[in-house]
Amino acid sequence: MSKIALAIHGGCGVMPKQDLSEAEWAAARVDLHRSLQAGWAILNAGGTALDAVEAAVVVMEDSPHFNAGHGAALNTDSEHELDASIMDGRTLEAGAVTLVKRIRNPVKAARRVMEKGDAVLLGGAAADEFAKVEGLDIVAPAYFTTERRVEALAAMKAHAAAGTAAKASESEKHGTVGAVALDAAGHLAAATSTGGYNNKPSGRIGDTPIPGAGTYARDGICAVSGTGKGEYFIRYAVGHEVASRVRYLKESVDQSATSVIMEELKPHDIGAGLVAVGADGSVSAPYNTDGMFRGWVEDDGKFFVATHEDVFVLSDRD
Repeated sequence: MSKIALAIHGGCGVMPKQDLSEAEWAAARVDLHRSLQAGWAILNAGGTALDAVEAAVVVMEDSPHFNAGHGAALNTDSEHELDASIMDGRTLEAGAVTLVKRIRNPVKAARRVMEKGDAVLLGGAAADEFAKVEGLDIVAPAYFTTERRVEALAAMKAHAAAGTAAKASESEKHGTVGAVALDAAGHLAAATSTGGYNNKPSGRIGDTPIPGAGTYARDGICAVSGTGKGEYFIRYAVGHEVASRVRYLKESVDQSATSVIMEELKPHDIGAGLVAVGADGSVSAPYNTDGMFRGWVEDDGKFFVATHEDVFVLSDRD
């Protein structure tokens, strides 16, 4: 019987502390805690890593504080196009959806795609219809829209018009949510969900629905969920790269994850972060931005959540 472990992120596109009130930061931490509680309850009861990461991501998809599900980014046409994926480290099976507009919880649809086994990735209207046939919750596109994302879209359009898009804050650009877990049977899993980045081109697909890029899990090695400029995560196959460094270079999960985020991606001057959990239960959460919504649980049941440098220690009952 192995250790159990869980780590989550709510995206590295975190604004400076002064941009929100302490009450708003506290509300985001509450939902991070709720996400951890949902995943940890499953692991602590002997459930699977796959169920745990799905449950943790669903909580963040339902929260307005993160760029996934309710609260997702808007593209250049002021529409939502959502992506999600999930991967089972035991079998290397994966499922993903991309460019969906009506699925309340895209990570659930990704799980169904994986379980059906007819495809790894479904996109657009076909993926929305698949989810409907599978009995998943279907919502009007307006469900995903929040005032904060409307304001962020306007800010990015203004940057684009002024030629200053590169200088936009990370919070104006992007965000993602994700979870990684190790269960008592020693199996690993990862899941990731996003609305992409604000003012993204219509039809743009990032790294989140690409196994090996934004999401990766392999038993005996590690599980990874990334957040940042997805085009570079695809080009570097970040999830697989972290796992490969652990597997072939015998690096620790933290060494590998930190090297990829802080060194390999550094020449591109992009916002990036990830969470990873190793086969030994070790957790890593490196990021190169002002902050990253993140949380993890230690084997003794202590919960940790953070947005910037300060880490808050909580109990399961807080």
